[in-house]
Amino acid sequence: MRAPIIFLLGMPGIVVGASEGAPASAAPAPRADPARAAAVHPVSDPVALRAWLSRVPPTRDFPPDFAATLRGDAPAFVVEMTTAPACLACDDLWSKLRLLQRQYGLRIGVLSREDALVRSGRFGLPWVGNPVAWVRAANDPDRMIPVAIGTDHGANLARNIYLAFKMMTGVRPAVGVRAMAKFTGIVGAAPTTVPARH
Repeated sequence: MRAPIIFLLGMPGIVVGASEGAPASAAPAPRADPARAAAVHPVSDPVALRAWLSRVPPTRDFPPDFAATLRGDAPAFVVEMTTAPACLACDDLWSKLRLLQRQYGLRIGVLSREDALVRSGRFGLPWVGNPVAWVRAANDPDRMIPVAIGTDHGANLARNIYLAFKMMTGVRPAVGVRAMAKFTGIVGAAPTTVPARH
Protein backbone atom coordinates (compact mmCIF):
# COMPACT_ATOMS: atom_id res chain seq x y z
CA MET A 1 0.00 0.00 0.00
CA ARG A 2 1.28 3.45 -0.89
CA ALA A 3 1.99 6.00 1.81
CA PRO A 4 -0.71 8.67 2.02
CA ILE A 5 0.09 11.88 0.21
CA ILE A 6 -1.24 15.24 1.22
CA PHE A 7 -0.13 18.82 0.79
CA LEU A 8 -1.45 21.83 2.63
CA LEU A 9 -0.14 25.31 2.05
CA GLY A 10 -1.07 28.92 1.99
CA MET A 11 -2.31 29.15 5.58
CA PRO A 12 0.08 30.65 8.12
CA GLY A 13 1.21 28.17 10.73
CA ILE A 14 0.63 25.13 8.49
CA VAL A 15 3.66 23.14 7.42
CA VAL A 16 3.89 22.35 3.71
CA GLY A 17 4.87 18.77 3.06
CA ALA A 18 3.86 15.19 2.55
CA SER A 19 2.53 12.83 5.16
CA GLU A 20 4.41 9.56 5.03
CA GLY A 21 1.97 7.70 7.22
CA ALA A 22 2.45 9.95 10.24
CA PRO A 23 1.06 8.47 13.44
CA ALA A 24 -2.42 9.58 14.45
CA SER A 25 -0.98 10.63 17.82
CA ALA A 26 0.82 13.62 16.28
CA ALA A 27 0.56 16.73 18.44
CA PRO A 28 -2.57 18.76 17.62
CA ALA A 29 -2.28 22.35 16.47
CA PRO A 30 -2.78 24.99 19.18
CA ARG A 31 -6.44 25.86 19.73
CA ALA A 32 -6.16 29.64 19.65
CA ASP A 33 -3.83 30.26 16.74
CA PRO A 34 -4.07 33.97 15.81
CA ALA A 35 -2.37 33.39 12.45
CA ARG A 36 -4.90 30.72 11.49
CA ALA A 37 -7.79 32.88 12.67
CA ALA A 38 -6.48 35.72 10.50
CA ALA A 39 -6.39 33.38 7.47
CA VAL A 40 -10.06 32.35 7.78
CA HIS A 41 -12.69 34.78 6.49
CA PRO A 42 -16.28 33.80 7.37
CA VAL A 43 -18.90 35.27 5.02
CA SER A 44 -22.64 35.32 5.55
CA ASP A 45 -23.87 37.50 2.68
CA PRO A 46 -23.07 37.96 -1.03
CA VAL A 47 -21.51 41.40 -0.46
CA ALA A 48 -18.95 40.00 2.00
CA LEU A 49 -18.24 37.07 -0.34
CA ARG A 50 -17.59 39.37 -3.30
CA ALA A 51 -15.48 41.71 -1.15
CA TRP A 52 -13.18 38.89 -0.02
CA LEU A 53 -12.96 37.37 -3.52
CA SER A 54 -12.04 40.79 -4.94
CA ARG A 55 -8.84 40.63 -2.84
CA VAL A 56 -7.78 37.31 -4.38
CA PRO A 57 -5.74 37.51 -7.60
CA PRO A 58 -7.12 35.15 -10.27
CA THR A 59 -4.82 32.91 -12.31
CA ARG A 60 -4.36 34.27 -15.83
CA ASP A 61 -1.63 32.09 -17.33
CA PHE A 62 -2.08 28.37 -17.87
CA PRO A 63 0.39 25.79 -19.22
CA PRO A 64 -0.20 24.42 -22.75
CA ASP A 65 -1.31 21.00 -21.46
CA PHE A 66 -3.83 22.43 -18.98
CA ALA A 67 -7.12 21.42 -20.64
CA ALA A 68 -5.74 18.11 -21.95
CA THR A 69 -4.49 17.16 -18.48
CA LEU A 70 -7.80 17.98 -16.79
CA ARG A 71 -9.83 16.07 -19.40
CA GLY A 72 -7.39 13.16 -19.69
CA ASP A 73 -6.78 12.61 -15.97
CA ALA A 74 -10.32 13.34 -14.74
CA PRO A 75 -11.43 9.66 -14.69
CA ALA A 76 -8.62 8.74 -12.27
CA PHE A 77 -9.63 11.28 -9.61
CA VAL A 78 -12.57 12.55 -7.59
CA VAL A 79 -12.91 16.13 -6.38
CA GLU A 80 -14.72 16.07 -3.03
CA MET A 81 -15.89 19.00 -0.97
CA THR A 82 -17.41 19.57 2.43
CA THR A 83 -20.54 21.62 2.71
CA ALA A 84 -23.08 22.80 5.27
CA PRO A 85 -26.65 24.10 5.20
CA ALA A 86 -27.01 27.83 4.51
CA CYS A 87 -23.29 28.11 3.65
CA LEU A 88 -22.85 30.82 1.04
CA ALA A 89 -19.19 29.97 0.37
CA CYS A 90 -20.15 26.30 -0.09
CA ASP A 91 -22.79 27.20 -2.68
CA ASP A 92 -20.25 29.35 -4.48
CA LEU A 93 -17.58 26.62 -4.56
CA TRP A 94 -20.12 23.97 -5.57
CA SER A 95 -21.30 26.06 -8.55
CA LYS A 96 -17.69 26.49 -9.71
CA LEU A 97 -16.99 22.77 -9.37
CA ARG A 98 -20.14 21.98 -11.38
CA LEU A 99 -18.91 24.29 -14.13
CA LEU A 100 -15.52 22.53 -14.17
CA GLN A 101 -17.35 19.20 -14.20
CA ARG A 102 -19.22 20.21 -17.38
CA GLN A 103 -16.11 21.72 -18.94
CA TYR A 104 -13.55 18.99 -18.21
CA GLY A 105 -15.50 15.91 -17.14
CA LEU A 106 -14.36 16.06 -13.51
CA ARG A 107 -15.97 13.68 -11.05
CA ILE A 108 -17.23 15.61 -8.05
CA GLY A 109 -18.84 14.59 -4.80
CA VAL A 110 -19.73 15.75 -1.32
CA LEU A 111 -17.64 14.72 1.67
CA SER A 112 -19.59 14.45 4.91
CA ARG A 113 -18.48 16.54 7.87
CA GLU A 114 -17.73 13.35 9.81
CA ASP A 115 -15.56 11.95 7.01
CA ALA A 116 -13.83 15.32 6.63
CA LEU A 117 -13.04 15.45 10.35
CA VAL A 118 -11.63 11.91 10.24
CA ARG A 119 -9.59 12.76 7.13
CA SER A 120 -8.25 15.97 8.64
CA GLY A 121 -7.46 14.21 11.91
CA ARG A 122 -5.63 11.38 10.16
CA PHE A 123 -3.31 13.89 8.56
CA GLY A 124 -3.04 16.19 11.57
CA LEU A 125 -4.79 19.11 9.84
CA PRO A 126 -6.93 21.76 11.52
CA TRP A 127 -10.64 21.91 10.83
CA VAL A 128 -11.24 25.37 9.41
CA GLY A 129 -14.90 25.24 8.42
CA ASN A 130 -16.75 24.73 5.15
CA PRO A 131 -16.06 24.38 2.32
CA VAL A 132 -12.83 22.43 1.87
CA ALA A 133 -12.17 20.68 -1.46
CA TRP A 134 -9.82 17.75 -2.00
CA VAL A 135 -8.61 15.84 -5.02
CA ARG A 136 -8.53 12.13 -4.22
CA ALA A 137 -7.29 9.22 -6.32
CA ALA A 138 -10.40 7.26 -7.34
CA ASN A 139 -8.75 3.92 -6.58
CA ASP A 140 -6.91 4.92 -3.38
CA PRO A 141 -8.72 6.79 -0.59
CA ASP A 142 -5.39 7.45 1.16
CA ARG A 143 -3.95 9.59 -1.66
CA MET A 144 -5.37 13.10 -1.59
CA ILE A 145 -4.44 16.75 -1.86
CA PRO A 146 -6.52 19.73 -0.65
CA VAL A 147 -7.16 22.16 -3.51
CA ALA A 148 -9.35 24.76 -1.78
CA ILE A 149 -9.85 25.89 1.77
CA GLY A 150 -12.83 28.15 1.37
CA THR A 151 -14.18 29.18 -2.00
CA ASP A 152 -11.98 30.71 -4.69
CA HIS A 153 -12.07 32.02 -8.25
CA GLY A 154 -12.89 29.30 -10.76
CA ALA A 155 -9.56 29.84 -12.51
CA ASN A 156 -7.60 29.30 -9.28
CA LEU A 157 -9.63 26.22 -8.43
CA ALA A 158 -9.05 24.74 -11.90
CA ARG A 159 -5.33 25.50 -11.66
CA ASN A 160 -5.08 23.82 -8.23
CA ILE A 161 -6.92 20.74 -9.50
CA TYR A 162 -4.55 20.62 -12.48
CA LEU A 163 -1.55 20.81 -10.13
CA ALA A 164 -3.02 18.10 -7.88
CA PHE A 165 -3.44 15.84 -10.92
CA LYS A 166 0.16 16.54 -11.90
CA MET A 167 1.55 15.87 -8.42
CA MET A 168 -0.40 12.63 -8.10
CA THR A 169 0.72 11.39 -11.51
CA GLY A 170 4.43 11.94 -11.16
CA VAL A 171 5.43 15.61 -11.11
CA ARG A 172 7.81 16.22 -8.22
CA PRO A 173 5.73 17.48 -5.27
CA ALA A 174 7.98 20.49 -4.62
CA VAL A 175 7.27 21.77 -8.14
CA GLY A 176 3.51 21.56 -7.62
CA VAL A 177 3.63 22.92 -4.09
CA ARG A 178 5.57 25.99 -5.21
CA ALA A 179 3.06 26.61 -7.99
CA MET A 180 -0.19 26.06 -6.08
CA ALA A 181 -2.10 29.16 -5.01
CA LYS A 182 -2.57 30.25 -1.45
CA PHE A 183 -5.96 29.17 -0.20
CA THR A 184 -8.44 31.97 0.32
CA GLY A 185 -9.98 30.84 3.61
CA ILE A 186 -13.33 32.34 2.49
CA VAL A 187 -15.68 30.02 4.40
CA GLY A 188 -19.30 30.05 5.44
CA ALA A 189 -20.06 31.93 8.63
CA ALA A 190 -21.07 29.74 11.54
CA PRO A 191 -24.76 30.13 12.35
CA THR A 192 -25.38 32.30 15.33
CA THR A 193 -27.32 30.77 18.15
CA VAL A 194 -29.83 32.77 20.10
CA PRO A 195 -29.77 31.98 23.82
CA ALA A 196 -33.00 30.50 25.12
CA ARG A 197 -35.05 32.71 27.42
CA HIS A 198 -36.16 31.30 30.74
